Amino acid sequence: MMAKVATVITKLFEDVEFTSPKEALVAAGHEVITIGFNAGEIIEGKKGQARVTIEKAIDEVNPADFDALLIPGGYSPDQLRKDDRFLDFTRHFALHQKPIFSICHGPQLLVNAGVLSGRNITAVKQVAIDVKNAGANFFDEAVVIDPTGLISSRTPEDLPAFNAAIVNALK
Repeated sequence: MMAKVATVITKLFEDVEFTSPKEALVAAGHEVITIGFNAGEIIEGKKGQARVTIEKAIDEVNPADFDALLIPGGYSPDQLRKDDRFLDFTRHFALHQKPIFSICHGPQLLVNAGVLSGRNITAVKQVAIDVKNAGANFFDEAVVIDPTGLISSRTPEDLPAFNAAIVNALK
């Protein structure tokens, strides 16, 4: 069954933390939709290696129309977490225990959405204290899979394991 995966993203995302999971998901037959501030906006990764066109504005989408959520890292999650529309969108996936795929700085959005209490997670080292303070159980491992469907990873080095886990979760 093909899943429809929402990706919340804005400028200065970590290039490979979007492109690699997207490629893995698309290769497995899933659809990946980019959601940002403005539809049609072209954003660039922080390393300048990836350019992405935002397919849907946050005001145009309903989280109920998606099966899973991908949150790439970089500076994108920090910019998104100040906007209540992205926090509400994210909360929907957590409250309905739909798969959430978060890597590197991605958990910053989950922290501000207030959905980490009691969940198992990993993140890049500098975000570890934030997820702990949000009530999560932090593990310094390549991939952490919480029973609620939250799958997290630390850095681009973990992408092979992360990609395998997220593709497997949608089988």
